[in-house]
Amino acid sequence: MRVYSGSVFLADCPARLAIEIIADKWAAVVLFALSREPCRHGELVDLIGVISRKVLTQTLRRLRGYGLVDRYAEGGKVEYVLTDLGRTLVEPIAVLTEWAHVHGRAVVEFQESQAE
Repeated sequence: MRVYSGSVFLADCPARLAIEIIADKWAAVVLFALSREPCRHGELVDLIGVISRKVLTQTLRRLRGYGLVDRYAEGGKVEYVLTDLGRTLVEPIAVLTEWAHVHGRAVVEFQESQAE
């Protein structure tokens, strides 16, 4: 088997890192939520819905560790905002969202057909 430069299966490939970041269950959702405006922790919980506060905190910490989200505390208020780097993921997430709108029903129908 020939190994190609840039293969997502190689440990040092940047594409693998990108997949690792957005493959987290909540990362893309949190990034998309923050793409509209800075949000407080509770606002994100309300906006996203079914995410627990603990999982949101873990997700925000992970995204901060990648340099995609900043945390600002001012006057006792803490807000989260996308960094310039984080904003570069808004368009790819929008493309995935569009794919889900176009093909999501087909995936659900396939899953339902397999369950029968």
